[in-house]
Formats: sequence, structure tokens, C-alpha cells
Amino acid sequence: MNKAAIVIQQAGVATDGLVLLFHGVGALPASMVPVGQRLAQAMPRALVVAVPSPFASDISAGLQWFSVRGVTEDNRPARVDAVMPLFCDTVRHWQAEAAVDEEATTLVGFSQGGIMALESTRLARPPAATVVSFAGRFAVPPDKASAARIHLLHGEQDGVMPVELARAAAERLGQLGTSVSLDTLPGIGHEPHPALVDRAIARLREDATV
Repeated sequence: MNKAAIVIQQAGVATDGLVLLFHGVGALPASMVPVGQRLAQAMPRALVVAVPSPFASDISAGLQWFSVRGVTEDNRPARVDAVMPLFCDTVRHWQAEAAVDEEATTLVGFSQGGIMALESTRLARPPAATVVSFAGRFAVPPDKASAARIHLLHGEQDGVMPVELARAAAERLGQLGTSVSLDTLPGIGHEPHPALVDRAIARLREDATV
């Protein structure tokens, strides 16, 4: 399960959290290490891990959760649903490693990793209490409140995942009663930009004071 995962920060004896980072399609766990290092500084007693997607990408030499070849609004949900059990198993594996439960788990996803993390919040029992999505989206618009806290971070010049997707998701989640935040920044494209990471850390610190 943990083959090719990158442990950015080992948990201490008194582990107070688990942070799992999920990269974009066609990329590798190393692409999320800079984000993970920033989060590790903010959460010094958490186990922080950059997790590999399980399958070889069919668009590059990297990895993927599901193929984006021929992907459409109609067929994306089925592709996500097919791998969601494996995604949840992956989260549970690392929860066992850290000896924590859902409440102490934060999922951080970029792009396709964000899709998987966001879609997990639609489950009857989400695998994590907190989800941070950089340039992600829902495959299916949420139709009921989630028990998870959701933080959406998006560049306003994102040409891959338009920022309007994040705005629409935030509005819908708020209407449903889900705990949600939205941060968008100008001049940023499709990336987990350091300025967006700063905003994510601020949101997580706000969560910790609630």
C-alpha cells in the first residue's frame, strides 16, 4: 500500500494528526513534497505523507487514479466511483500507521488528487474530517451536507480547472450546510501555489481553534 509513498514528516510519539497529500494526474508524489513540507512546519507532530496514485498514467510517465482520456462530465463520476474504495483503503492504511481516526485526518489534494479527496466527502462516512483541495472539483455536485470540513483553494487564472467550479461548489456546499471555505487568488494558474498554501494553513489553524 505504501510503495513509492514519500514520508515527509514522521509522527512523534504523541501523534496529533495525519496529513495525506494526493498529486495530480500524470504526476508523482514528489510533486507534492513542497506543499507537504509547509504543512509539516505548521503541524509539527503530524505524520505527513505524499501518497502515490495507484495506476500508471496513460498521458505521461507519472501516475493516476483514473484515466482522463476521453473524460466527459457524463463518464467522470463512474471513473471516480470505480476507484473510491481503493482511495479509502489507502487512507485507512495510513490512519493505522499513525494510530489516528477520521477526525485527526486531513486530505490534501491537487487537481485529480483534489477530485478524489472532494468526492470522498460525499460518502456516508467520509474517511477524513478535513479536506483541502487545490485546483480540484467535484465529479458530481454535492446533494447533501457532508460531515467533513472542506477548504477550496483555486487560482483565478486556472485554465485546466476553471475557478468557477470552485465558486459553484462553495456556494452549493454552503447552501447544504457543509463547513466550507473558499480562497481564490489572481494571477495564479493550475498549481498549488505557495500563496494558496499560505491560505490553506491559515484555514487549518482556524479549524484548530474551533
